[in-house]
Amino acid sequence: MGRIFEKRKHKMFARYDRMAKGFTRIGKEIAIAVKQGGPNPDNNPRLRTAIQNAKGINMPKDRVENAIKRASEKGSANMEEITYEGYAPHGIGLVIECATDNPTRTVANIRMYFSRAEGSLGKTGSLDFMFERKGVFRVAAAGLNKEELELELIDFGMDEMEEHEGEIYIYTKFTDFGGMQKALEQKNLNVVKAELQRIPTTTTQLSEEQENQVLELVETMEADDDVQAVFHNMK
Repeated sequence: MGRIFEKRKHKMFARYDRMAKGFTRIGKEIAIAVKQGGPNPDNNPRLRTAIQNAKGINMPKDRVENAIKRASEKGSANMEEITYEGYAPHGIGLVIECATDNPTRTVANIRMYFSRAEGSLGKTGSLDFMFERKGVFRVAAAGLNKEELELELIDFGMDEMEEHEGEIYIYTKFTDFGGMQKALEQKNLNVVKAELQRIPTTTTQLSEEQENQVLELVETMEADDDVQAVFHNMK
């Protein structure tokens, strides 16, 4: 019984850690959105997206409202968005998107993570050729006609659509993100999550042992509070 409890406790705490990290990321996204476009989501598409994503991870409404309120106050910390690039072990490219109020601390941590994993921090833009930036929308599939929806969304910049585990994934070019967001809002669709991702243009196959080394570095970076997302080109 003791061992079973320990396993359950470990899983429970891991889930809480992921939830807390998700809330932190959304909180920073809300802060950046408010600083850029104000606290009214009706006039701020980025804030609407952040609030939408908060609902998708069951972030309590009062936490969302508090995050908006804090970001609206004079003297609140300014979050800076910074992207770092580099190589993990075995030549795998990494792009790390951060939101921080202390860039000096953030770059020192990112450099340390690369160094400990025998990787290397690169120059900004050095890995642009490896990734294409795209908008990705996850929509609840229940009650939707996928074929009809596909035809309707082509005019709003949809590149690709696929269904997975009860959700429809809609991909757009980076420049069409805003237009697609508006189209989905007008159709009153249940958008679970909307985000900009970096999709690798080519991928590299590694052995299981090599994959684990890369994933260990990715997980270390993702655990950093300043890191919003990590993208790689490992197959």
